[in-house]
Amino acid sequence: MFSSDKKTGKMATETISQQNTIAKGTTITGDIISEGDFRIEGSVQGNIKTPGKVVIGKTGIINGTLKSANADIEGKFTGKLFLSDTLSLKSSAHVEGEVIVGKLAVEPGATFNATCSMKGALKELNNGSRTGQQSTIQRPEQTGGQPEKGQSA
Repeated sequence: MFSSDKKTGKMATETISQQNTIAKGTTITGDIISEGDFRIEGSVQGNIKTPGKVVIGKTGIINGTLKSANADIEGKFTGKLFLSDTLSLKSSAHVEGEVIVGKLAVEPGATFNATCSMKGALKELNNGSRTGQQSTIQRPEQTGGQPEKGQSA
C-alpha cells in the first residue's frame, strides 16, 4: 500500500525534471508555462515562462518574452529576456531586444543587439558607493596639441 504511493510520488518528480522539446518544423503561437526545462528547435511566437533552463537550438526561433533561470541560445531570439541567472550565447546566436540577466557569457561570433541590464553588477555598484570608495578614470595627456592617429580633436 505505501510502496505504490512512493512510486507515484517519484514519477511526479521525474515528469517535472524531464525536458520539453519543440521540434524543428513546429510552430507554436501563444503562451507556454511549464515547470520543466525546454529545448526549442522550432518556432515560438509568444511568451515562455519556466523556473528551469531554456535551450534554443540552431534552428530555434523565439519571438516574444522569455522568463526563466538560465538560457543557452544558438538560434534566434527577438523580444524581452528575463533571466534570474545566466545567459549563454553561442557563436551562432542572434539576439535582439531587451535583456535582463544575472550573468552573461558570449562566444565570439554571436550577434547581440539588445539593451542589457545585469542584476549582479548593480548590487556590486551599490555596495561600493556605501563604503565611500570612488573610482577615477584619468586620460593620458596629449603632447604637441595634435590628436594622435585615429583620434579626433
